[in-house]
Amino acid sequence: MNKSLQKLLLLALIISTTALPSNALLNGTNSTSVTKSKTTFNAKPFIKIKRSSTSGPVGYNPTQIKTAYGLNNVSATGAGETIAIVDSYGSPTIQNDLTSFSNQFGLAKANLTIAYPSGKPSTNDAGWALETSLDVEWAHAIAPNATILLVVAKSSSTSDLLAGIDYATSHGAQVVSNSWGGSEFSGESSYDSHFNHSGIVYVASSGDDGSGVSWPAASPYVLSVGGTTLNINSAGAYQSETAWSGSGGGTSPYEAIPSYQSSLSTILGSHRGNPDIAWDADPNTGVAVYDTTKYDSQSGWFQIGGTSFGSPSWAGLIALFDQSSGKTSNSTTTLANLYNSSYSTAYNDITSGSNGAYRAKAGYDLVTGIGSPKVDKLIVDIANSAK
Repeated sequence: MNKSLQKLLLLALIISTTALPSNALLNGTNSTSVTKSKTTFNAKPFIKIKRSSTSGPVGYNPTQIKTAYGLNNVSATGAGETIAIVDSYGSPTIQNDLTSFSNQFGLAKANLTIAYPSGKPSTNDAGWALETSLDVEWAHAIAPNATILLVVAKSSSTSDLLAGIDYATSHGAQVVSNSWGGSEFSGESSYDSHFNHSGIVYVASSGDDGSGVSWPAASPYVLSVGGTTLNINSAGAYQSETAWSGSGGGTSPYEAIPSYQSSLSTILGSHRGNPDIAWDADPNTGVAVYDTTKYDSQSGWFQIGGTSFGSPSWAGLIALFDQSSGKTSNSTTTLANLYNSSYSTAYNDITSGSNGAYRAKAGYDLVTGIGSPKVDKLIVDIANSAK
């Protein structure tokens, strides 16, 4: 190509680009890829591993956690309730791992059903398998007589996980646990309807990366669980609790403040605040999980933390609340009841620690929400609210 022709082509390109409308480059090919990234994501499990052991359990056990949070004074066991756990990829060893976990800690035999609404995954994922073990084992530990429905998404995509949530919704679950999430995105509110159903409470972990809000925890129809560092004595008695530095929290740029948070507008402004409540999450005060699907060449007992621990645990609590009250509820009613319960008697109000941008303080905060539960007191409040 001669130099004169090159110059003419370059001049034509400059003129045509200049003639474009001012927003044309923003709305062209590059914008399409940006838009896609803002309307979907691949989820990750909110799990943190402290250590592993082949010789026996490491981390807090069910008796210690139940004692710390007052479940040892509660007679409800979750009988007649169904807890759905939604996880990507699942675990090929979960049935045997759950049996080993239950036998180790003297728990009732579990009633576990596994469903693959979009078909079985074509591959295993060790991280998600460990997440699955944590979720199923600890939902069973908190509510040992509840039925557990493990719904396995064939991938970590938004569409497959929502298909899993929809399956749980239509197959008898009273509470649905989601120990996973991803960054918020501009189209997230269009998915809120998946979490808004009569008689079902949806729970999600707030995230493990410190300040910032994740989805689906950001949905106003989801009970968002933040994280703490839980200190107990050798008998499991509660000693102290501080905000865990990894606890996700903040205000959502895409979700409006829901009615149950209206009294917190001086803190939250006009947007949804996260988390709502808290639970142990620091891997240094993590819990025992049994998993024989090898993770990083290790299998057996693991000490696990992350806000992933909070979601199935609170799902178990919802099953206990439902059994005690004799009624099921939806997410917003349950959230309203939790916010209306007494700070002084029903919660451990966590007032120290931070997640980076936010500090724990008296009352509600953007690290631990209302606080962690005194379950024996809170269950009475919830039962009275249901009358």
